[in-house]
Amino acid sequence: MRLEVLFFGVLRDRFSEREELLQFPGSTVAELLRYYRAVAPESAGIWETIAVAVNQQYATAATVLRDGDEVALLPPVSGGAGDAR
Repeated sequence: MRLEVLFFGVLRDRFSEREELLQFPGSTVAELLRYYRAVAPESAGIWETIAVAVNQQYATAATVLRDGDEVALLPPVSGGAGDAR
């Protein structure tokens, strides 16, 4: 199955903006997250808090992936401008 994976936040620093998986062997969001957890073990803490969107719709771990899907991996956002006095 071919997937296009988009990375945001700190994941973009580790991977790139996007990656095309030409032969992903899994079938669910949970399996995709396991795959990336194995590829980037140094980022272990982030995978439990990540939000996932499939074709621009939020998805759960049980969401079934289909050939050609676009999957966005969205880590939590922190920081900001602080006190705007």
